[in-house]
Amino acid sequence: MQVSDIYRTLSIVAFLITLGGLSLNCILRPCKECWRHPLKKLVQLFTMLFIEQKLSPAGVFRKLVYLLALLCFVVLAITGFYPTLILGEHISGYLLMIHATFAPVLAICLAILAVMWARNCRFNRNDWPWFQRIVQRITLVKNADEEISCESLIGQKITFWLIIFLALPLILSIVLSMFPYFGTYWQELLLSVHRYTALAFAIIVIVHTYLLIRSKMQQRA
Repeated sequence: MQVSDIYRTLSIVAFLITLGGLSLNCILRPCKECWRHPLKKLVQLFTMLFIEQKLSPAGVFRKLVYLLALLCFVVLAITGFYPTLILGEHISGYLLMIHATFAPVLAICLAILAVMWARNCRFNRNDWPWFQRIVQRITLVKNADEEISCESLIGQKITFWLIIFLALPLILSIVLSMFPYFGTYWQELLLSVHRYTALAFAIIVIVHTYLLIRSKMQQRA
């Protein structure tokens, strides 16, 4: 069964724009010493997959869940987008079996991460330094007990909550399409919702992963 040309074209363009934008950002705003010590940075990037000894048991569990979620995402992205973008067909056969096997694991991991990262990803006034400066100029009150970080983590927080938000229609659309209560039209509509949500979900996960890696690399510089 052939995939819609509109969805296929949109997916290819969206991925190219995302990867191109992140590459351009990496070139224009490289991490510290990235150009002088590229091999060292590659080693640091690889070591991020390991568990640090300083982590608490909860931290170790959270990182293991995150790595498992990342693995599931990679498998789901390959099995879901390969037949769509390369073959121009809907997922079927062994790819569908693999996709259906890893999907519930990713859903469970996202639920755990949503609970364990919710506190760290809550928004505060330090995420909007420009707004805080405006308030200070209007009220003439300086905030002495809380410094504004030089580089805000607002991008990571926004993408994290978008991932959690998009996970709901992504999961529900495919689950509801399996029930026989919906007719052909509604099943096709639910599948379309699943495909387009999966596209947005994949792009946001890529951006979030890039921002997270960039933040860790700058901390280790």
